[in-house]
Amino acid sequence: MKILYFAWVRQKLGKASEEVSPPPEVTTAGELLAWLRGLDEAHAEALADTGALRIAIDQQHADPDTPVTNAKEAAFFPPVTGG
Repeated sequence: MKILYFAWVRQKLGKASEEVSPPPEVTTAGELLAWLRGLDEAHAEALADTGALRIAIDQQHADPDTPVTNAKEAAFFPPVTGG
């Protein structure tokens, strides 16, 4: 699965994307986020503020219960505001 990071998430991790292979028990977007936070200290810090993160699964906004079992891509980004 390709993971994309945007804005300050990308800055904290020092990368815009990575390829990962989550274990079979990771079946939802929330579980994916928790699993990514457990990868290392950098991921834990960059993804710690779950209230300030939005998730997209295969380019569709998602909530923590959204299934990821067959997903090809997940993206993590802060809320977007416009004027």
